Amino acid sequence: MNISYNWLKKYINIDVPAEELSAILTSIGLEVGKFENIQSVKGGLQGLVVGEVLACRNHENSDHLHVTEVSVGTEETLQIVCGAPNVAEGQKVIVATIGAKLYPSEGGEFVIKRSKIRGVESFGMLCAEDEIGVGTDHNGIIVLPSDVEVGTLAADYYNVESDVVFEVDITPNRSDATSHFGVARDIAAYFASRDSKIVLSKPDISAFSVDNNNLKVEVSVENNVACPRYSALTISGVEVKESPTWLKNNLSAIGIRPINNIVDATNYILHALGQPLHAFDADKLKGNKVIVKNLGVGTKFVTLDGEERTLRAEDLMICNAEEGMCIAGVFGGKESGITESTKNVFLESAYFNPVSVRKTARAHGLNTDASFRYERGCDPSCTVDVLKYAALLIQEIAGGCVSCDVIDIYPNEIKPARVELTYQKINALIGMELENEEVKSILHGLEMQIISEDENGLVVDVPTYRVDVQRDVDVIEDLLRIYGYNRVPMGTSVKSSISYSSKKDSWKLQNLISEQLTANGFREIMNNSLTKLSYYANSEVYPEANCVKIMNPLGVDLSVMRQTLLFGGLESIVYNKNRKNGNLKFYEFGNCYYFNAEASGEEALNRYNEDFHLALFLTGNKAEQSWVAKEEKTTFFELKSHVMNVFARLGVKKNSYVIESYSNSIFADALKLINKKGIVLAVLGKIEFKLLKQFDIDGEVFFADINWTNLLNELSLQDITYQDIPKFPEVKRDLALLIDKSVTFQDIEMIAYETERKLLKDVNLFDVYEGKNLPAGKKSYAVSFILQDAERTLKDSQIDAIVQKLIKNLTDKLGVVLR
Repeated sequence: MNISYNWLKKYINIDVPAEELSAILTSIGLEVGKFENIQSVKGGLQGLVVGEVLACRNHENSDHLHVTEVSVGTEETLQIVCGAPNVAEGQKVIVATIGAKLYPSEGGEFVIKRSKIRGVESFGMLCAEDEIGVGTDHNGIIVLPSDVEVGTLAADYYNVESDVVFEVDITPNRSDATSHFGVARDIAAYFASRDSKIVLSKPDISAFSVDNNNLKVEVSVENNVACPRYSALTISGVEVKESPTWLKNNLSAIGIRPINNIVDATNYILHALGQPLHAFDADKLKGNKVIVKNLGVGTKFVTLDGEERTLRAEDLMICNAEEGMCIAGVFGGKESGITESTKNVFLESAYFNPVSVRKTARAHGLNTDASFRYERGCDPSCTVDVLKYAALLIQEIAGGCVSCDVIDIYPNEIKPARVELTYQKINALIGMELENEEVKSILHGLEMQIISEDENGLVVDVPTYRVDVQRDVDVIEDLLRIYGYNRVPMGTSVKSSISYSSKKDSWKLQNLISEQLTANGFREIMNNSLTKLSYYANSEVYPEANCVKIMNPLGVDLSVMRQTLLFGGLESIVYNKNRKNGNLKFYEFGNCYYFNAEASGEEALNRYNEDFHLALFLTGNKAEQSWVAKEEKTTFFELKSHVMNVFARLGVKKNSYVIESYSNSIFADALKLINKKGIVLAVLGKIEFKLLKQFDIDGEVFFADINWTNLLNELSLQDITYQDIPKFPEVKRDLALLIDKSVTFQDIEMIAYETERKLLKDVNLFDVYEGKNLPAGKKSYAVSFILQDAERTLKDSQIDAIVQKLIKNLTDKLGVVLR
């Protein structure tokens, strides 16, 4: 937001250097991005003076050029070639001398140089209005009144004003600072305890009066929730014309294009006091009524930009007896605005609900100066005072009479927030002891009214324009902001304690696994946690009913929060495959969100849940064809090995979870890793072809979804122990087992570990055979068993006994036959 220094000085008697003021504003939370010197006429008309044409003759080599002798108040006259048709001897003109920089109205920069025009030297330029940026006329040079003194600087003649404009970055919570008066108020608070001579001056409305009641308008508000306060009055007999120079200069300084005096007055008030106004042509109020209400869904409305917009049921409208005239707090209508023929004005000053305005503005893709302020919360207490000030301004620059009593519909007054402060808490949070008088001085500067006081603290009423200050800590933050963060002394010692926490450091473990996966050829992806609702339509695994929906989405593609990392990963795969990058290994860490309407508990948040997940994606080839190897496709077992490696790297013990077969509408074939309490740690498998087809993905995609939250909880239950590296050798025994096709390796592994808990260290499947020479419904597994004793060398008799026990248990429980 642009803030004019000259404009600020209307409300505060300050005259510090611009650089110092910039530092002050930044220190009190109004960060200045940059500031620059400007003039009311670009370039300040430097190098331009008033001259007199002493002689004028025709150019001998041209039928339209003239050669003039011009006095500019110096001893020597200037010979200037001029092509204007109206140049004549005796005229007072504006002369651009050599070296002057001109900034034409249409833009650009032009430097005056000594030149030769058709053989005749020229030492300057006689200027037209548009050539120096003081107007748009180009029919001839500027001819000044004869009594203007030769040599007068053009800047003095045109009363060029210099100014400094600050570009201030306003945070969303500081709606009170979206005006010059609001910024001046903060500056005054800053100087309250530093320089008592610098004080804030409020606009004077004592001269306001109602002239007559000749233009009454019936006003009603049907939606008091969206419009808690509505104030208005009428002004009759105005003259719509160009604004005075001072008003145009103020608006131009901050980048606002002047339009006409009525519209410029409302824009001036908006940027001066932060309260949006809207001026209607009173003669266009059909039925002589103004009704604040919602229109039907699908109603068409043409806004000032000529666009036809379709209204929603939630859109608040300012209407006459027959139709809508304005989208409340957002944008005016084409038919009810101020024109050159307007004679009577209906002036609106209202307080609209910030949420209502924000939703309407976003729904229609509009962002106006008015909606910018209403969205953040204007001051509901100032509507009438601002209305009176605006009426006085319009009467000053456009004439007219106030032709009705002030209309003010305010059924439920918004009270100031009352906050209790203790000096002890103020000093504790700030980190130093503030004098009580210093605290009260700053509060007074911030216009926070002290209701009561005792030796322990204060009770204050926070003004209604500070919508972000509701608690004692908010007031303390404001105290520190104005007092100055840099004035709080830095301590000379650090007081800390060392504590041990058994809770796993998720961030540290994420980095550990990220490094592992990256080293194995994976690339990390990051997708938006907002996604499409259509992904969850008709889904059995991720029901639409469990989606956390966004109340005011930016679009249909970002309307819900994701329940899974799957769809974002598939989008990334599609993006890469479309760019001829088909061999992919992705991983992503991210939150997933769930809504359960049936969850118990009084708190609304009990129905919402958030879990952290790790997703792995594999597709394409594991290895490309080369002179040493054949092309090798990615398989499910490659994905499984990466998941197992993640578990192993985190220290998850094999006997702490079981693996079950799994399938649903997402997975064609899958495994589910479950701990002993039945909590799912991970699901991995091949994505269903039907789902891949929805994303236009050709080829297989393997996906693993690791519930990181559950996995860390599982880790917290496992003790970390350290032991010496075994000094005695391990022994391996291989068995060829004939088993039913329904038997899995996990079944064999579980029985083996149950049979020998102490000495059996590992079980590996190193060959699978299904084919000829086997009975129907059978398959052959070649399994190795690793035995080791940490205290002594195993004897053959001991080894044989264990192996025989393994064979017996496998035979009894699984029907295994040795081959």
